[in-house]
Amino acid sequence: MDGPRILIADDQPDVLEALRLLLKAEGFRIHAATSPAGILTALEAREFDVLLMDLNYTRDTTSGEEGLDLLSRVQAADSALPVVVMTAWGSIELAVEAMRRGARDFIQKPWDNARLVSIVRTQVELVRALRKGQRLEEENRLLRGEGQPLMIAEAPSMQPVLQVIRRVGPSEANILITGESGVGKGLAAQALHAVSARAGKPLVTVNTGGLSEGVFESEVFGHVRGAFTDAKTDRVGRFEMADGGTIFLDEIANVPLSQQAKLLRVIETGEYERVGSSRTRSVNVRLISATNADLGAEVEAGRFREDLLFRLNTVEIRIPPLRERREDIPVLAHHFLRQHALRYRKRVSGFEQAAMQALLSHCWPGNIRELDHAVERAVLMADREAIRLADLAIQPPRDTSKRLEEMSLEDVESLLIQKALARHGGNVTQAAQALGLSRSALYRRLEHHGL
Repeated sequence: MDGPRILIADDQPDVLEALRLLLKAEGFRIHAATSPAGILTALEAREFDVLLMDLNYTRDTTSGEEGLDLLSRVQAADSALPVVVMTAWGSIELAVEAMRRGARDFIQKPWDNARLVSIVRTQVELVRALRKGQRLEEENRLLRGEGQPLMIAEAPSMQPVLQVIRRVGPSEANILITGESGVGKGLAAQALHAVSARAGKPLVTVNTGGLSEGVFESEVFGHVRGAFTDAKTDRVGRFEMADGGTIFLDEIANVPLSQQAKLLRVIETGEYERVGSSRTRSVNVRLISATNADLGAEVEAGRFREDLLFRLNTVEIRIPPLRERREDIPVLAHHFLRQHALRYRKRVSGFEQAAMQALLSHCWPGNIRELDHAVERAVLMADREAIRLADLAIQPPRDTSKRLEEMSLEDVESLLIQKALARHGGNVTQAAQALGLSRSALYRRLEHHGL
């Protein structure tokens, strides 16, 4: 397999040669440019995984302005391309300004070889995840069906799920989807409907967990005028709305026991009556249901009918929790970022390394729904183009590779800052007070540690 393609840009031949030898030895494919024009020409010719570029060229050798001006042109040529800037003359403020304008990281000359290689590898991993997500959104709407629901599911643990959807989706079999809250059971139901022969007919969703026992029958089967005090007109029920299509009963374990016999009847025979009417009606629907409960345990406890369970789960599909499909986190996070950045009209296009590492390390008890909400909040909190760890209201990753006494003072300070931010939900002011720092001092420490 070919190595990642890196574009290095500097107007000094000895610097280019040193970088070429270092990165080539690490398995990277190297292309070089000596001017801003050369960089743009190279970007027009092919796609790169990382651009490692100097901020100073022949027009201006100290201020870095030429390189800063070039950043916007590079982003216009390839918005996903991570840019790592180098400068021998700029202060930390110059590097921070470059990152504010879209650079992902910075290196000061003379560089540390190990740090430079580590930064390049990290950016390669992040850009490949981002580009995979873009390809999924553009090319892989479930099973490559145009207009079908998007399932981002590249993790190995999700492949059996996609295989079952492919096999049983076109059938008329009743499907039971199981999994924790927030894993995407509703999306799986949409995918099953989309690949079925009923795709052109309605998909009607019923959140049975949100219906009290008193209104369940009216909502699901409908009622006639005068059936009860507030029944001013006839009402069409959800099964009737779904006639010819698919009905999705979410949180099926919450169906009242007193209503389960009526639900079983319509599943078995397709027949039902509206509340207040003796007229028998017929429907032709495909049933998909979902639950985060153990229905077997509900049957044993006498809260769920065993014969109804048998009817529901001709085929069962288990959606794994997000902690079992971490390979999908970067792609999902970038997908949600693009959605919320567009919604809130924010110029946010990526994640800083520490923020992405926090997303990858979090346990996600709320699964994809929690990830979506975390990214939405981060987009709202972000004051620059890349989301920082401080923008995320989640627990940062813990450094379990070293004991405290083995860590450097720099590492200890970074860990304390991360914990303070996590404890205060990403609020920089409160975290600064807890650490005994001014707000501006904490921001300087955040920049120093790359947080």
